Amino acid sequence: MQHSNNKSLPMLIAGPILRHVSSTEITLWLVTSTPCCLSLSLFTETEQVFEQQLTQEQHQTIDIGKHAYIHLVTLTDVALKTEQNYYYDFTFHYQTQNEKLSEIAPALLYQSQQYCSFTVPDKVERMLHGSCRKPHFPSDDGLAQVDAVIEQTISTPTERPALLMMSGDQVYADDVAGPMLSAIHQVIALLGLYDETWQGAVINHSQQLYDSEFCYYHRERLLPHTRANEALYDKFFAASKKPIFTSVNAKNHLVTLAECFAMYLLVWSPAMWRLVEFNTPDLSADDLAKFTQEQQILTGFQQTLPQVARALAHIPTYMIFDDHDITDDWNLTRGWEEAAYGHPFSKRIIGNSLIAYWLCQGWGNAPKKFTALNKEANKYFAQGYLQLDELVERVLDWQDWHYSLQTTPKIVVLDTRTQRWRSESRSSKPSGLMDWEALSEMQQELINEPQVILVSAAPIYGVKMIETIQRIFTFFGQPLMVDAENWMAHKGTANVMLNIFRHVKTPPEFIILSGDVHYSFVYDVSHRFQRSQSKIVQITSSGIKNKFPDKLLNALDRLNRALYGPYSPLNWFTKRRNMKVRVRKPSNSKKGLTLVNASGIGEIRLTHDEHIVQVNTLTASGEAIHFTVDKDEAS
Repeated sequence: MQHSNNKSLPMLIAGPILRHVSSTEITLWLVTSTPCCLSLSLFTETEQVFEQQLTQEQHQTIDIGKHAYIHLVTLTDVALKTEQNYYYDFTFHYQTQNEKLSEIAPALLYQSQQYCSFTVPDKVERMLHGSCRKPHFPSDDGLAQVDAVIEQTISTPTERPALLMMSGDQVYADDVAGPMLSAIHQVIALLGLYDETWQGAVINHSQQLYDSEFCYYHRERLLPHTRANEALYDKFFAASKKPIFTSVNAKNHLVTLAECFAMYLLVWSPAMWRLVEFNTPDLSADDLAKFTQEQQILTGFQQTLPQVARALAHIPTYMIFDDHDITDDWNLTRGWEEAAYGHPFSKRIIGNSLIAYWLCQGWGNAPKKFTALNKEANKYFAQGYLQLDELVERVLDWQDWHYSLQTTPKIVVLDTRTQRWRSESRSSKPSGLMDWEALSEMQQELINEPQVILVSAAPIYGVKMIETIQRIFTFFGQPLMVDAENWMAHKGTANVMLNIFRHVKTPPEFIILSGDVHYSFVYDVSHRFQRSQSKIVQITSSGIKNKFPDKLLNALDRLNRALYGPYSPLNWFTKRRNMKVRVRKPSNSKKGLTLVNASGIGEIRLTHDEHIVQVNTLTASGEAIHFTVDKDEAS
């Protein structure tokens, strides 16, 4: 695969994506094929708020390829008001050209709109939320429903959603379709994304990987493995070697930093798809059949990308990683960490995904937190990916991926991946999703707040039947087989979290937003303690473009109701004291089922009576599913 200089490249490759917005700050992310200076115009219907060429402090450009430039734009010290529309336009200054965003990307504009627009999220009365967007999953893209909501409310600022929260698995670095990988390699060639070398593998150069006979559908042969221990339960469940990358779909696992960057360009924007051709690689009959099937699904994925790109330009969007943004089972156990970070090749693969996350997702959530890391960026991306081992160490040591938003209610977004409470007793036991120090820091964010929206990638209160299965596999030393990641899997983490809810200075009301599980449900949870009580609405919305196997989920749902329903004897033995859980029934429920299995996006509304939280799932097919409280359903 050779790099090429293609003059037909569009000026704008991806974005702009509107990121962190407050009454004093606006943040945008975009990628161009040409280095350029930017001017930004910001205005209302009646007045100009800002108009000038951006300075180096306001606009950072990071060169990720010969024809690919990430632009990080942060405008501070502006005075923005709530409940009104703001409009923005860029002017791109390059060579002798001066082109406006509104002219070169009219597809980003809604009908009758001349410019991209947004509202300032202050009092959060309506927001959208989701997780788990796998491009080659055979369903429509729930993210397109964000576009539909914005289009309906574009002229009514008080009705527009305050923000979009994506709580994990925005990309699947570990589960990539063959045609997507082919498109990624074409993008690398078209944009001249840089090569890299590494240590500890049979192949040690990106070009060798791209040219390898194992590049498509057989990368597991190239990925590192670690020697399994010989305990009795391992003889039943494992061979003599275990893969470090545990996804069953790791056959096309992304490896290079260029592949990670190209993936982001293809999931956020339709621009590069217009230059991609699905040329079938040299494949076996079985792989060719899979390639053809995946190609059909990706064709549908491309068709709604213009709506996705338009939506992301018009709504403040926040993100946090989960495992698939990096790799499946990321940091699930202490043993996994020791194997993965002890091998130079696996460490590089994980680091590459995290570097791409930083520049394409993490930075825009809280730009001020990344000032020190951003200042160093250009030394690693000057005419090539330089000193990648050093940069990998830097991002793996980074402790500031979590953040909070000073909205009403306050939004606290948790990092449940990199600050884990590791088991000291056995390396195969699941780690706690946050360690004591991280939980203590979270508690400081909560103190004396009247109400908080807490964002956790995984549900804090899970489905008992599924968590029981995870505990059984964990007992036999196989948590990786069932993705045994839940808050109650680690006793220390579970106890500290419940103690935080018990604390007299903890908010009496919580909304918990979670995803990860590929189905959606809503619980109303009440805790009664001696000195305080708390009311919690947990909203699990997953996936945006992913689902659980239908028959299996229905069976687990029925078993859960039978074994752990409010009148089940087993429930009385397993319920936590002083805690009551009410399950909200979805409006499309059949035979009492409570789990919604549909790709889509979650919608949360806080009514004028803030104690009432309305929850809907807006499915990718256009259906609105409402969750209502059933007073008879309590456990």
